[in-house]
Amino acid sequence: MSSLVLSPRSKTHTVRTTAIPGFGLTLGYTIVYLSLLVLIPLAGVFFKAAGLGFEGFWHVVSSPRVLAALKLSFGAALIGASINAVFGTLVAWVFVRYEFPGKRFFDAIIDLPFALPTAVAGIALTALYAGNGWIGQYLEPLGIKIAYTPLGVIVACTFIGLPFVVRTVQPVLQDAEKELEEAAASLGADRWQTITRVILPTVLPAVLTGFALAFARAVGEYGSIIFIAGNLPMVSEIAPLLIIIKLEEFDYAGATAVASAMLILSFILLLLVNGLQVWARKRHGGSR
Repeated sequence: MSSLVLSPRSKTHTVRTTAIPGFGLTLGYTIVYLSLLVLIPLAGVFFKAAGLGFEGFWHVVSSPRVLAALKLSFGAALIGASINAVFGTLVAWVFVRYEFPGKRFFDAIIDLPFALPTAVAGIALTALYAGNGWIGQYLEPLGIKIAYTPLGVIVACTFIGLPFVVRTVQPVLQDAEKELEEAAASLGADRWQTITRVILPTVLPAVLTGFALAFARAVGEYGSIIFIAGNLPMVSEIAPLLIIIKLEEFDYAGATAVASAMLILSFILLLLVNGLQVWARKRHGGSR
């Protein structure tokens, strides 16, 4: 009778396979790709600004005109993103939880700021909110002037940022379990408790992501803002326009200094938002 004898030295090896053809290859491609498209161009901006020296850089970015432009760009972007974080979440909630006539039409309209050229959006907003516009002609007699003021910049930032919040929160609400809301109601929770303790912890990371995307888009927006802003120095002039003006004056070092200031401030604010996202995910995960 023959028998199969296995050598004690024979071992079975488990080969791990993945869908990606190699960690080293894909990681190297990712680093090279991001370096060529992101890191090297941004580093070039900082190197160009470094040619001014610290005193020269500070002289440029601390001038009243630059400070006013930076304050308007970042302030309007933050306000617009905050408005969208609230009302964009409500819009996403309506689209997910309710059925009504024309739902698909209104759902498609949300993506218009994505598809419209920025110049078209700016002209459309100006036509609406100017003193003789369809809406502005009724607001100005009440003392509310939107076009050619900082308020117009906020309106433009809110307009272009809405789709980022809605399209980020919408899939999360679609995947949320309605049974949890029904269970909370059956246990005696009122609507406010259900919103704050069941729904909000679920969608908060997505809301913060949409807020960050809307802010990042609005702070660097140019085309849709310059038409409605009026571009008055120290009043309604945004930082991207000031960079263009310095480039037209062949002040390349000054333009890169303003751009570097915008990059630093944007990085700090986005880092804070990402920290809030991590905190929200940990808190939501730990509450389960």
